Amino acid sequence: MATLRTAQDLLAHGLIAPEALAATRAVEARYAIAVTEAVRARIATPDDPVGRQYIPDAAELLTLPHETADPTADAPFTPVPGVVHRYPDRALLKPLLACPVYCRFCFRREHVGPDGGLLGDAALETALAWFAANPQVGEAILTGGDPLMLSPRRVTHILDRLAALPHIHTLRIHSRVPVADPARVTPALLTALNRDKALYLCVHANHAQEFGPDAAPALRALHAAGVVLLGQTVLLAGVNDSEAALEGLFRAMIAHRIKPYYLHALDAAPGTARFAVPDERARELLRGLRGRVSGLAWPTFVRESPGGAGKRPIGPAWE
Repeated sequence: MATLRTAQDLLAHGLIAPEALAATRAVEARYAIAVTEAVRARIATPDDPVGRQYIPDAAELLTLPHETADPTADAPFTPVPGVVHRYPDRALLKPLLACPVYCRFCFRREHVGPDGGLLGDAALETALAWFAANPQVGEAILTGGDPLMLSPRRVTHILDRLAALPHIHTLRIHSRVPVADPARVTPALLTALNRDKALYLCVHANHAQEFGPDAAPALRALHAAGVVLLGQTVLLAGVNDSEAALEGLFRAMIAHRIKPYYLHALDAAPGTARFAVPDERARELLRGLRGRVSGLAWPTFVRESPGGAGKRPIGPAWE
């Protein structure tokens, strides 16, 4: 089954009701839709913890006063196209803005899409030259979009260029691919990721239900190729805002050799208010999990500071 990309596709596969078609088309006109075969197989109902992440909702067209198109303030920290340099010792490289799936809560939802943001050869060369010219940057973080949507040849080229810089000691990639589109984890991609320099892959997943039968061998193969797996999660109302859901997710990550790294508070992108969880509720959830899950399964709960000041831990505090 091909990736579902339109409101009509979702209707044909029973993921929206006929009466929701017009509203879904209105959302589709503004924000991209993509539901891969692997994700479709994990959706039991459109409003379950997986469906809620990917099936459009009319509420996405309502922008609240506190919501902004650039909630993490990437733009002021962009020295050249495709690079974000917020912290002194590390910088982001965004080689494309396409993803295998499009999350309804994405903080870059105004920019990502199937036709968006592939850095051409000249722009990529400029971005790589920026890394070469900034020796204080020791960690290069590939994000987007989803860098593992690139061909293995292009992934190899980018990683080769970055790894050849003597001051780059750590490579990091943020991706949905191993869980949302595990068929992309091919031998050619594994070869591209098998590096002498430390390479970390932050796997984005928000609920244990996302880990399907094809994700397990893909994650195992990544681990066998020497890739260190970290987990990245957004706290989302109706998806994982319960102790049981978070416990199940963190245990699933550990079982798949993924160390939970960050639990993010929602970034206030346009049309995402239905996913917001108050910080105090989040702290209650984490306090409830303390002692129930191993320290291996414990992420840091963070929120992006206003104006691009970076991530800050927001608790809970322990007495």
